[in-house]
Amino acid sequence: MNFDLNEEQLLLEKSVREWGAREIAPRIRELDRAHKFDPNIVVQMAELGLLGICVPTQYGGSGMDYLSFGLACEEAEYVDTSLRVILSVHVGLNCLSLLTWGTEEQKQRYLVPQAQGKKIASYGLTEPGAGSDVRGIQTVAVKQGDNFFLSGEKMWISLGDVADHFLVFAYSDLEKKKKRDASGISAFIVEREFEGFSSGTLTEKWGILAGNTGYFKMDEVKVPSSNLLGQEGEGFKIAMAALDQGRLSVAAGATGLIRACRDASVSYAKERNTFGVAIGQHQLV
Repeated sequence: MNFDLNEEQLLLEKSVREWGAREIAPRIRELDRAHKFDPNIVVQMAELGLLGICVPTQYGGSGMDYLSFGLACEEAEYVDTSLRVILSVHVGLNCLSLLTWGTEEQKQRYLVPQAQGKKIASYGLTEPGAGSDVRGIQTVAVKQGDNFFLSGEKMWISLGDVADHFLVFAYSDLEKKKKRDASGISAFIVEREFEGFSSGTLTEKWGILAGNTGYFKMDEVKVPSSNLLGQEGEGFKIAMAALDQGRLSVAAGATGLIRACRDASVSYAKERNTFGVAIGQHQLV
């Protein structure tokens, strides 16, 4: 088995690394301390083709493979975790879910502009009282004619107050909800502009301060049946598959963070002096 990167992957790695060092690293500490999300960073990531990195070109993406997605996440998190989170959520959780489960109409309407970076996408699963316990979600979708009416609140949502499109999970079968039966959960594509949708930003965080973490509420948000992703009752399956995509990106990003920690430690060991020599010259270090 050949583990060498091909020319396209090497170029991607180099491009993201140079972009991060040139455009983001010089000011990321300022953004972090100010708890400020800079939407221009998303614009730059779109220009690099990162927001549709492993989405086929026919749907506006770069058409690269999953390894390339991992490389991009690694280089992004080398600079700051907030950059990798954008890739994890926009690409891993949302875009790849639309690619796998979406109808052709849904792909053209939502996936294409997302992969091109014209629209930002997020993922709404976690709630104030339900995180890992997905069966415990309280958001409901009541079907009336050709529409579903969604009501509920999602919490601790990455890109929650800045995204345009949301992949939202809700119980569409209220009887199954009473039994905590996950086969009653469905997935929906929700637009920020839908009436009854509102969102906000969470500010009391201990980390990823340059990233947007928020919440959103839905008060009988009217969602057309054509925005149902997959079939009714497939929401839990779609959610779990999406999380697997996200975990890949988180793990890949962690290698970038580890590398950044190593490089910072080596640099400090060369600069910091004790007893007349750099601490890196001491045997234990």
